[in-house]
Amino acid sequence: MRLLVSLGLLSLSAAPTLAAYNLVESFSGSTFFNGWDFFDGFDNTTNGDVNFLSQANATASHLTFVDDAGHAIIRVDNTTFVPFNEKRNSVKIMTHDYFSVGSVFVMDAVHIPFGCSVWPSFWTKGPNWPAGGEIDIMELVNLAQDNQMTLHTTPGCTQPQGVMQLGKTSGTDCSAGTNSSEGCTVIETQSNNAGAAFASAGGGVWAAQFDVSGIFVWFWSRSSVPADVSNTSTSVDPSTWGTPSASWPSATCNITNFFTPQQLVIDITLCGDFAGQPTIYAQTCGGPVGNSSTCYLENVINNGTSQYADAYFEINYVKAYSLGDALDPTVSGTSVILSSISPTATSTSSANGSGTSSGSTKNGAARSLGRQSRSLLVSVVLAAMVFALCMA
Repeated sequence: MRLLVSLGLLSLSAAPTLAAYNLVESFSGSTFFNGWDFFDGFDNTTNGDVNFLSQANATASHLTFVDDAGHAIIRVDNTTFVPFNEKRNSVKIMTHDYFSVGSVFVMDAVHIPFGCSVWPSFWTKGPNWPAGGEIDIMELVNLAQDNQMTLHTTPGCTQPQGVMQLGKTSGTDCSAGTNSSEGCTVIETQSNNAGAAFASAGGGVWAAQFDVSGIFVWFWSRSSVPADVSNTSTSVDPSTWGTPSASWPSATCNITNFFTPQQLVIDITLCGDFAGQPTIYAQTCGGPVGNSSTCYLENVINNGTSQYADAYFEINYVKAYSLGDALDPTVSGTSVILSSISPTATSTSSANGSGTSSGSTKNGAARSLGRQSRSLLVSVVLAAMVFALCMA
């Protein structure tokens, strides 16, 4: 009986990974933008003061490119004069593929966007957003010094009390706010996780485990990145990573009930529902608290050279790892990376919104070994539980 109690406590405090996750998708170097769809036009999900550009226009405007160091650059337009009542150009990209429960997502960056009005994110969403859940892995606004990590779900998913994590919880109801807009948030407490400090430290890495045991997010500054997290790694083992920055164990949020397969998203918007809120904007950028137009008037219009000099991602790589071993092609060419522990997640439709597909290249990682190892360890644990009950 004591064994069962211990296992229950484990689910509240840690990320109980039973096997390594193997590489299924990698975006880096000259082919980084292969496998992403570019959102084209105005996006009312954030109501930001930007026009997102198609791949052709983003490339022509030099808002997306791979630099001489092999790093992917995604940036806000900082050269154009924007007249009053118009919006500034920016970029939003989404993976063509979706990834089911039983996945790990990693982003290694040397620079992330910051500045007054700037709202960058690395996040995931279901195919029928806002249904199907959302995981915000890296999200900042304005000149905030700390990243925030958030889940957005339908009612019923919460973060339990006393969870083991490095970050600070600022909300436990993942459906909080209109249409779950607030969610359940954890604020990063480690140093050098945002802004100029992040870049000065050589950047860092975020990793998110999307598992039946829960959702867990880690951040490491450049000097503390684990050995198995690198551009050459073909497998990762979250059980060796220590305490996560944010932890939402499944004890109070059944992951398969609240989350469908997830699509990776990277974007930079301006002002909008978060960065443009007068009280939020005033916290780091000043200005009258009650004036909802301050963010737009002080930054977006006119010449953006100084305001948006730091409004860019510089990314080493983005990777997805999985316990699964199959790709399921569906309509519109969209695929779901299947996990052996999520048999109901078999297909999905393409994302809402228009975009330009640039194809997808899969890595030939051997994923069946991870599944077999996981199954073996599960059998061992179950046998131990049965033995303990018999001896009780």
